[in-house]
Amino acid sequence: MIYCVEDDAAIRDIEVYALRSTGFEAEGLETGAELFAALKKRLPELIILDVMLPGEDGLEILRRLRLSAVTRNVPVIMATARGAEYDKITGLDSGADDYLVKPFGMMEMVSRVRAVLRRTSPTRTEEPLAIGDIRLDPGTHTVTVAGRAVTLTLKEFELLRSLMEKPGTVFTRDRLLSEVWGTDYDGETRTVDVHIRTLRQKLGEAGGMIGTVRGVGYRLEAET
Repeated sequence: MIYCVEDDAAIRDIEVYALRSTGFEAEGLETGAELFAALKKRLPELIILDVMLPGEDGLEILRRLRLSAVTRNVPVIMATARGAEYDKITGLDSGADDYLVKPFGMMEMVSRVRAVLRRTSPTRTEEPLAIGDIRLDPGTHTVTVAGRAVTLTLKEFELLRSLMEKPGTVFTRDRLLSEVWGTDYDGETRTVDVHIRTLRQKLGEAGGMIGTVRGVGYRLEAET
């Protein structure tokens, strides 16, 4: 999830649309109060934060985020008006991970979001993953279901790995395409559906743990 904190409704809606259309979950928020209310319900992967907000401004919000043990490591991209060099320097000194200068293009925004997430995301673990009867070992590139070896193609393996690394998280088809096939892949999202169907078949009964979220994508159901 990416939170876009922007008081201009038109800009906020475009930001959310651009992120969703490129495979991210996104939610638009108008004020700092709305942001902190949302943070109590869900911690985002990244926040795009406008400097000029009504009431508490973006720089003060950033300082509060960095003082909290819960939110201090959430990446933040600040957005400011062209020429506001003081705001940029102050924001970076206060812990912003990057800056966007208005007016900016939506593809520039998406590229910066991806770059910040790459820099701040922890290195993928090579430790074995186990959910239910499914066990995946990145080190040996093997998968077993209830002790039975399952042979997967490289893409099937990487699909399952992405889902198992974040159980319960909904992955859009575009996000899975980006993570598994790469950002330069320009094929159809149906490719994901075909691979998911084959993956479910190979996993047998355990394949039922891969749930379809209608109109969105897929998730691996976390154990309850």
